[in-house]
Amino acid sequence: MTTKPKSRKVKIEPTISRPQLMVDGSDAAFRQFVHDTLAFSARLQAVRGQLGAVIGLSGTQYTVLIAIAHLSSDDEKVGVNQVAEHLHFSGAFITIEINKLVLNGLVEKETDAEDRRRVVLTITPKARALLNELAPVQRPVNDMLFRSMSAADFEKTRRLMSDMVEAADEAIGLLDYTTPATLTRSAK
Repeated sequence: MTTKPKSRKVKIEPTISRPQLMVDGSDAAFRQFVHDTLAFSARLQAVRGQLGAVIGLSGTQYTVLIAIAHLSSDDEKVGVNQVAEHLHFSGAFITIEINKLVLNGLVEKETDAEDRRRVVLTITPKARALLNELAPVQRPVNDMLFRSMSAADFEKTRRLMSDMVEAADEAIGLLDYTTPATLTRSAK
């Protein structure tokens, strides 16, 4: 007769040390929050992809196009760097995506008369028509995505998210600085 070995609970080290993120001395709620955030982000990416597909664009192209449209709505000159900063992408990546939009006749690039080194971006009437066509599809989707938020929740989350993006950039820098390539292990 064989006996089954007793399973031992292995103590898993907490993944955080900030007391404000611990609940009853555990990081379980924090880990669930991270996992929920990742799940929401993945679903938000899927929604973005589907909205882009409605007007014949990739999710990224749609995001760049709508960013240019909204940034230029204040009659400001919109440049590549402004779009890149707004979307938290590199200027090189945004340039590639903008060039695709230019080829599709959705964005126009013009040299800035005041600073000849700068390119000013505008959406075309064709792009405006596509975005206007998409709005009736987009509104109920966005309303559903964020249905659990009150105005106060939205204001607080909006500010927090901006701070969290900045903190994430700093965390990536910390990892780059503190984790030498020789110490990283490949997943087995």
